[in-house]
Amino acid sequence: MLDILDKGVFDNQTIKKALNNYLGKTVTIKYNLGRNKYETYRATIKSLYNCVFLVEVDDGNRGVKSFSYADIITKTIKIYDN
Repeated sequence: MLDILDKGVFDNQTIKKALNNYLGKTVTIKYNLGRNKYETYRATIKSLYNCVFLVEVDDGNRGVKSFSYADIITKTIKIYDN
């Protein structure tokens, strides 16, 4: 898992700075849907904005998904380096 939350500072700019190192790289995203349900994506981080970031999912559809930095803070999503 990425070491974003190990630093102890939980704000958008810190997470954005940490994700900037993975811009254009393929990562695995584990999305918690609740009630022990998860979706796992292999995705490429495409764009970083003030409150959200966009990823391009590497499945047959090649869709684009957006996540907020708050999703990382609340551990709704976990990002793993490949």
